[in-house]
Amino acid sequence: MRLYSMPTSGNSYKVRLLLALLGQRADLIDVEYGWESLAQAKAEGKMPFGKAPVLELDDGTLLPESNAILFWLGRETRFVPGDALDQAQMLSWMFWEQNQHEGVIAVRAALLNYPHRRAQATPERLAELLESGNALLQIMEDHLATRDWLVGADASLADICLYAYTHTADTRGGFDLSPFPALRAWLGRVKALPGYIGLDD
Repeated sequence: MRLYSMPTSGNSYKVRLLLALLGQRADLIDVEYGWESLAQAKAEGKMPFGKAPVLELDDGTLLPESNAILFWLGRETRFVPGDALDQAQMLSWMFWEQNQHEGVIAVRAALLNYPHRRAQATPERLAELLESGNALLQIMEDHLATRDWLVGADASLADICLYAYTHTADTRGGFDLSPFPALRAWLGRVKALPGYIGLDD
C-alpha cells in the first residue's frame, strides 16, 4: 500500500497511528502544503477529493478520507467492536469528529501554525474558536469521566480518530487542557497502546 500523507495533519496522522498500532506497513509519500510532491500527486490523479490522506491499495484503488481509511484498515481488528450498537456508537464519534471537532480544534491550530492561513487568524476568529473548542472538549470530558474509552471496554477507531487533533490541542491550538482531567487521562491511555507513534515519529 501507499499512503499519501501530510506530515503535520492530524487527519493523516490518525492513519499512520492505526497502521503502527496494527503493525502494518505502507509506503509513505509526504505531501505537505506548498510541496512539489503534493502538486505532483494531484497531477497524477492520486487525490480524488483534492486532499490528503489517500490510501492507494495494492491493486491501485484510491481510498480518500481519513475516517474511511481507518474503517477499512480497522475491519476485523480489536479496534472495531463486535457488537453492532457499539459499532454504530463508534461511527457516531467518528462522524462527530469530522462534523464538529475537526472544524474547530484543527482549524484553530491551522490558523496559528500554517503561514498561508495566518491572515484568517484574527483575534475575533481565534476567540470564537477557543470558546467553541472548549465546549467540544467538555463534551469529551463529560463522556470520559465515567469510562476509559469512548465506546465499550477497549480502544476503538473512535479513540484513534479523536486522539489525532485532541492530543495537540494545547501545543498547536492554544487550548488549556488543565480543566479536563478525564480527557488528559484518556490521552495517556491512547499513548500507552502497544505500537504507538507520535505525530512527528
